[in-house]
Amino acid sequence: MNVLVTGGAGFLGTHVVNRLRANGLDPFVPRRQKYDLTVAADVERLFADARPELVLHLAAEVGGIGANQANPGRYWYANLMMGAHVLEQSRLQGVAKVVILGTICAYPKFAPIPFREEELWNGYPEETNAPYGVAKKALLVGAQAYREQYGTNAVFLLPVNLYGPLDNFNLETSHVIPALIRKMVEARERGEPQIVLWGDGSPTREFLYVDDCAEAIVLAAERYDSSEPVNLGTGQEISIREIAGLIAEITNFEGEIVWDTTKPNGQPRRRLDVSRAESLFGFRASTPLRDGLERTIAWYTSRQPAVSATE
Repeated sequence: MNVLVTGGAGFLGTHVVNRLRANGLDPFVPRRQKYDLTVAADVERLFADARPELVLHLAAEVGGIGANQANPGRYWYANLMMGAHVLEQSRLQGVAKVVILGTICAYPKFAPIPFREEELWNGYPEETNAPYGVAKKALLVGAQAYREQYGTNAVFLLPVNLYGPLDNFNLETSHVIPALIRKMVEARERGEPQIVLWGDGSPTREFLYVDDCAEAIVLAAERYDSSEPVNLGTGQEISIREIAGLIAEITNFEGEIVWDTTKPNGQPRRRLDVSRAESLFGFRASTPLRDGLERTIAWYTSRQPAVSATE
């Protein structure tokens, strides 16, 4: 089978590609320098080169709260265009199946806990990441519309916050776990007495280890063929204050954590109902949070100079 993995050289994509290769497949992994997915002609050329039967659309432009605040227009445009072009070329080329990755940021700001897929349209997303979330949610509409009109077998998955080895540790664009790891490791090494974190630490988040997410995507590609969106997560939430304390313990950071309450908290709570993924294609996350954090921290500290040198 010819498999195309957009974003296959990125954080999640690398883990998905490794899993596919372990299953005996050799996926086509486009590079942005050659194929700009926001440009229709580039995507048309990509599909001509890859001739895919299965497309896993994982490519995204994304970051933490600060990056979303700095790039709302770009994140809306880039994510919408990439997904629309991939979906349209999948239709034109008669691709057998398309798996599109959405985001937990698509959920309404005050969605009832746990987030159920039926609640996606019952409110506006949290403001700091709404352009990104709305762009991704528009791709769900597109996938369902293409299925209805053209018979395109497009499925849509909604992962929670991911973390793990190969994550983005650039403090300008990283998400919460890699940012906390880097800040605490560097502060410990420099002997700094404190670190400053955004907000007040009260919001809750749910975190999914990247290898578990890769497993879910491959299972959905193999077993799931319906129009309804599906959450990917653990079903467990933890406050930002608690996750900061846990990372401080594992990294041996003994300084003070100062909360800058002039900065935004983001969405108040995030926890998914993950029953649909288990019932429809047999996915259940298996990596405990502490185990995943220990693996991630070990990976980062073993490669810290190289990671910093790439920024």
